Amino acid sequence: MANDTSLGGLFGGDRKPSQFGRIFKPDPAWHAKADPEPILEPELPIVDTHHHIWDMPGYRYLLHDLLADLNTGHKVVATVFNECHAMYRARGPQEMKPVGEVEFCAGVAAMSDSGLYGPTRICAGIVGHADLTLGDRVAGVLEAEIAAGGGRFKGIRYGAAWDDDPIIGNSHVAKGPGVHRSAAFREGLKQLTKLGLSFDAWIFFHQVPEVTELARLYPDANIVLCHMGGVLGYGRWAGRKDEIFGQWKASMTELAKCPNVSVKIGGLMMRLGAIDYLHLDKPPTSQQLADAWCPYAATCLELFGADRCMVESNFPVEKMGIGYAGLFNALKRIASGASADEKQALFSGTAKRVYRLAID
Repeated sequence: MANDTSLGGLFGGDRKPSQFGRIFKPDPAWHAKADPEPILEPELPIVDTHHHIWDMPGYRYLLHDLLADLNTGHKVVATVFNECHAMYRARGPQEMKPVGEVEFCAGVAAMSDSGLYGPTRICAGIVGHADLTLGDRVAGVLEAEIAAGGGRFKGIRYGAAWDDDPIIGNSHVAKGPGVHRSAAFREGLKQLTKLGLSFDAWIFFHQVPEVTELARLYPDANIVLCHMGGVLGYGRWAGRKDEIFGQWKASMTELAKCPNVSVKIGGLMMRLGAIDYLHLDKPPTSQQLADAWCPYAATCLELFGADRCMVESNFPVEKMGIGYAGLFNALKRIASGASADEKQALFSGTAKRVYRLAID
């Protein structure tokens, strides 16, 4: 399989055993077989800090699809959209095409704010995309996204996730290793920071030191690490769990020393490879997912503290392996030993602060 860095390279065709790193449309009949579970702590307010909305060939996940997942029992008070190459402009300069995604999400947010679709403030925060390797020229793109966001545009994600094993499936914008170390990227990050916007870093675990370098060089940058640092467990990394965990923890320990970095708890379903959802007869229970993710989540909470950690669904990507209700039950199980204040920070408070969300 050739290495495909386009968005299409992330989407699978026919399902194949253990084909992690590729996105498949979830099977409703399979989800219907899930063991029923009561919603844990149903009154705990949640800000879902990382979800997508898209209309890809053969896979539509728009507002009503998201609402169906949100309305499964947990108290999700707001969400933060994260870029996924959705609704880019078809015309105009190449670097300005991602503005279309922000325009699209601002429209979804306006629909949500009408109150006709329930109490959740959907897309209260919008994390879009801009090519930071444009250097200082990216300022014009960011200013256009600020204008398009209507106060909801909070920053960008630049997916530098890259591995030289073609089985892994890299980010659609990753062109090779070391992007964060280029002079052009760093100039772009300066422009982002100057405008008061955040930077979502999507990398794989062996790239965490690159994010640490950025955080130390640019202490004013508001950096958010996606998916607990992108731990891998398939391809060339299969069967190396203990080795990988040690390397990841050492890197995360250094990163945690940077006070301008926060971490999203979640997002390991298709990369960690701990649960082979393509082989299961039915979705895992929330306890099974909590057991698989707890070593990583607990380490993040220990190193960064709840005031620098925030939960994410990464839906609909994680929906390949578990439903929304089960996912947040798992995250609540992981946090079961936390204090009330820590839970408030982890499930909503940190998100409100880091993404500057204007919600009640």
